[in-house]
Amino acid sequence: MNDTNLTTTTEAASPAPAMGAAEAARAAERLIAEFRALPAGSDRKCEIITELDANAQALPFLVSVVADPGEYDLARVESATVLRLWPPADPALRHEAGRALLTALRDPEEDLVRQYAAMSLAPYTADPVVATVLDTTARADEDPLVRDSARFSIKEAHRLQETGAGRP
Repeated sequence: MNDTNLTTTTEAASPAPAMGAAEAARAAERLIAEFRALPAGSDRKCEIITELDANAQALPFLVSVVADPGEYDLARVESATVLRLWPPADPALRHEAGRALLTALRDPEEDLVRQYAAMSLAPYTADPVVATVLDTTARADEDPLVRDSARFSIKEAHRLQETGAGRP
C-alpha cells in the first residue's frame, strides 16, 4: 500500500489496469468468501485485505471488518489503513466508515487497532462526531500512542482540507 495516497476510490485507478467493474466485483466476492472461510487468526486474512486495496467493491466489507471487535486484530488494522488511503466516495458509506473507525477506536482490548483507527480518521472529519471524538482522543486518551495517532490524523485532516485531497 502507498501511505501517501489519499484519494477517494472514485478518483483512483481501477484495481488493476485491465480490470473492469464486473471483474473487480467478482474478485472482491471471491476474496471476501475466502476471508470468511479462514480461521480467526489466519495471517492470510491480512493478505486478502491487502489484495482488496483500492477495490471500491470491497469497501463495505472492509468497514465491517474494522468495526468487528471479534475479528482478527491485524485484519482490522489493515482494513483501517485501506479506509484511510481509499475513503469511500459515497457519502453514506463514508459516514459508515468513519463510524466504524470510531467503534474500533473505542475497543478497550486492542491498543494497536485503536492506534490505527485514530490514525485513519483524517478523511472522515467532516462528520462532527468524528471530529469531536478525534479532538478528545488527541487531548485525553490514556494511551500515548493513540493520542499521537489522533494528533497525526488531525494534522492530516487539516492538510487534506487545505489541498482538497480526499474529498468525496
